[in-house]
Amino acid sequence: MKNNVLAGALIALGLCLGGMFIYLGISKFAAKDRAVTVKGLSTREVESDYVVWPLAYGWKGNDLPALYAQLEKVTNRVKKHILDLGFEESDIRQGSITVNDNWAYYSDHRPEFHYTLRTSLIVSTDKVQLVVKSQGKESELLKEGIIVEANDWNVDYQFNGLPELKPLMIEEATQNARAVAQKFADDAQCSLGSIRRASQGQFTVDNDEYQPWVKHVRVVTTVDYFLE
Repeated sequence: MKNNVLAGALIALGLCLGGMFIYLGISKFAAKDRAVTVKGLSTREVESDYVVWPLAYGWKGNDLPALYAQLEKVTNRVKKHILDLGFEESDIRQGSITVNDNWAYYSDHRPEFHYTLRTSLIVSTDKVQLVVKSQGKESELLKEGIIVEANDWNVDYQFNGLPELKPLMIEEATQNARAVAQKFADDAQCSLGSIRRASQGQFTVDNDEYQPWVKHVRVVTTVDYFLE
């Protein structure tokens, strides 16, 4: 009889200890799985460091060789205009020449001029502010009958300094994420642990709506922190 009581007591004790270990294990696992996911933002406003500015123009006529010679004169005049603005020869390259046969699709009522030759001078430079200040001054060529198309929407402002910015911006975004996580941990009355998982968001570079040579750089990081 005593042996049966002793055996029952040992079984009961074993069940209690087993239940306690299971509880502690589950609690430890649950605590380990407690985490918070936060996002950190970093932004920069930077100025373009390179620009491509095409100036397109053309000339009409009926004699193709004479028209080509006239286009060369116009090209030299447009180039002089660009140089007078303060650019260098090395900043300028000529685009391809296109020929349009204005009579190709007319059997009668043909346009006055048979051909239109079009080309462009393309300014590629790091003198970004000089390009900004030069916008609109091509209208001076109108006095000589030269129509130059240099629309703002066709100017390609570029920013090539992103590789240097990335480490600083990622560090800042991560610090912002940790600050948010710390506030969450404080509100939850627990301690903020180590990083469980982190992912770097994609960098975006957008033009300013009113000043296209100004760029808005943005990155968002997502970080999971353990809560203890």
